[in-house]
Amino acid sequence: MSRIEVIEVGWLAATVPLWPLLAFLLLGGVMLMHRAPRERTVVRWVLGALWLSLGCSVVTAASLMLHHQDVLEVEVGRWFSAGDYSFMVSFFVDRLSATMMVLTSAITLLIGRFSVNYLHREPGFARFFLLLALFATGMLLLVESGSIDLLFVGWELVGLTSALLIGFFHERATPVRSGLRAFTIYRLCDMGLLVAVVLLHHFAGSAEWADALGDRPWPGPAVTMGVVPTTVLGLCLMVAAMGKSAQLPFSSWLPRAMEGPTPSSALFYGALSVHAGLYLLLRVAPLLEHAPVVRMALVGVGLVTAVHATLVWRVQTDVKSSLAYGVLTQVGLMFAEVGLGLYLLALVHLVAHACLRCLQLLRAPSALREVQARRAALRAAKPPTVAVAHHVLPEGVLRRFYRLALERFGLEVLYARWVTGPLLRVGQGMDRAERRWVGALSGWRPSNGPALPPQQPGMRPAEQSSGGQSTGAL
Repeated sequence: MSRIEVIEVGWLAATVPLWPLLAFLLLGGVMLMHRAPRERTVVRWVLGALWLSLGCSVVTAASLMLHHQDVLEVEVGRWFSAGDYSFMVSFFVDRLSATMMVLTSAITLLIGRFSVNYLHREPGFARFFLLLALFATGMLLLVESGSIDLLFVGWELVGLTSALLIGFFHERATPVRSGLRAFTIYRLCDMGLLVAVVLLHHFAGSAEWADALGDRPWPGPAVTMGVVPTTVLGLCLMVAAMGKSAQLPFSSWLPRAMEGPTPSSALFYGALSVHAGLYLLLRVAPLLEHAPVVRMALVGVGLVTAVHATLVWRVQTDVKSSLAYGVLTQVGLMFAEVGLGLYLLALVHLVAHACLRCLQLLRAPSALREVQARRAALRAAKPPTVAVAHHVLPEGVLRRFYRLALERFGLEVLYARWVTGPLLRVGQGMDRAERRWVGALSGWRPSNGPALPPQQPGMRPAEQSSGGQSTGAL
């Protein structure tokens, strides 16, 4: 490939996340002026941008394959600078990111087309497609980023749109609470990624993947850092990946995330968002090669999550929760594959699983109706298959596991007691300390109750609270 062709393909790759971003800005600008665009207009803008993004992704991936090019680096420019630090907007396209670019663009377009009929005449139709365009921008930035700084931007956009779409039906309290729970776990685990960003600048002297991880084709080990820095970095990145991919002990939010619309559940928790943590681990595969402790931890976390999700999946009474725990089982196995160094197998597993779960979640309501119709026609339900454990384990142990699985092993209670509760108490303590400090500086003494307006002469407090009219009996 000549230099001119490399530049052309590079800038074509740079436009992949730009098209959905333009659709988001255009649609958001119209909605910001309190104008409700027609459904046909919304569909044309968003799906047109997704078609352009998919075309650019396919052309970029095909160019890399046809010219046998391993890596394509594109430096767009500097976003901002602060002292010695500069935030560079750069893109890094190799076998891993090209695969994820095509997968992300294709599945997002598929979900968008499916949602046109699914959400027809829904009051939040334009809001859904606005968030869909923002998610496509964030996910494409995440998989195509040339540095961990830009990956963090896409990572946060994906988390924000995930929480907003979980609470899409905000007229009910349950989706809003579920969205807040997911967002809380996201923010807690994202501290690991934020610390890893700072440490990578410190240890490697650069946030660019090509400088920090080496310029060898993925997943070749080319990191020059020692065992201690790679272990610390790997542990921080593992915590971030565990939160985004709902691995134990951060898996309680995933079944609750099914409160959102079915298309968003298929897109986020069957296909793309739930695999973002796995992509992060695959991206830093050269770093994991020098961190055996992290790889052992990944194997342990993945296998424990897979066993836990398998037990819980068997006793779920609704189809979306069953599919959610089925997703956890497979993602846990992918974590174990990464820990064992089977990076190509994990990538193939990711692509196949994303396509399968997306289809299953989209067909879940129809499949449920088909099963009910078949059972009604046959007038008898097919007897359930008995697992091997039923022949091996004693009856008392089976009953114990059944109860624990039915209660989802009490993860939500443990999370509320040991994570949410202490964080709330710390926040309340900090708030009280801040109020006392502000009061000491300003000479104002805060009170626990609401402040009352100053009493006017000749007027009783009851008359003040009723706007000057007496509340006594006539």
